[in-house]
Amino acid sequence: MRACVVVFPGSNADAEMIHTLRDVCGAPTSVAWHTDAELPAGTELVAIPGGFSYGDYLRCGAIARTSPIVRAIRAHAQRGGYVLGVCNGFQILTEVGLLAGALTRNRHQRFECGDWFVKVTAEGPFTKGLGEVWKLPIAHGEGRFQADEETLRRLEGEGLIGLRYCTAGGALEDRANPNGSLHGIAGLYGGPRKNVFGLMPHPERMAEAILGGADGRKLFERVLSAAA
Repeated sequence: MRACVVVFPGSNADAEMIHTLRDVCGAPTSVAWHTDAELPAGTELVAIPGGFSYGDYLRCGAIARTSPIVRAIRAHAQRGGYVLGVCNGFQILTEVGLLAGALTRNRHQRFECGDWFVKVTAEGPFTKGLGEVWKLPIAHGEGRFQADEETLRRLEGEGLIGLRYCTAGGALEDRANPNGSLHGIAGLYGGPRKNVFGLMPHPERMAEAILGGADGRKLFERVLSAAA
């Protein structure tokens, strides 16, 4: 699978994303800039990394959605191409409309940084192994997922909630939710065949044992194998 990492002004996790895809997982990986009008030829997976696109002015992802590259990303997703948004990338995908809901200020109104646990609660190209518990790092101030009740019912009913915050033992408890996300949502599917996925934790920062764990690598290996 050929991957492309899209970089916006203020992206700060792009080098980690490129390293994970290219060096850890062995996927040919190119880079697109926010002003590009097209994705590189042959792109199968678009990855939008974390950071603070455009300084998070207005609100996270609000300015990024106006970038020229977004039209190409949207077209790629609509024809079934894979799209991954991590942290700020997740925020951008909600602003673009490729994922439901919105990411808002954390419940406790502070930046949260540390390792947390998430549970696979829906299967798809990015998440196999229903019930698996992964340890992944987070680093965000606006990671609280919110949506209206009708949208939440649809997400539940259609099996689109791929990851939820949980305890180390896999229990879905409020104390294990670092930001107050409704329904404990940490990762969400969208797209015509669950080909779009956004999550607030950083799998690329926990993809090698030297980093303290390799649970994040599972997400990348699964989507790369899905398109093989």
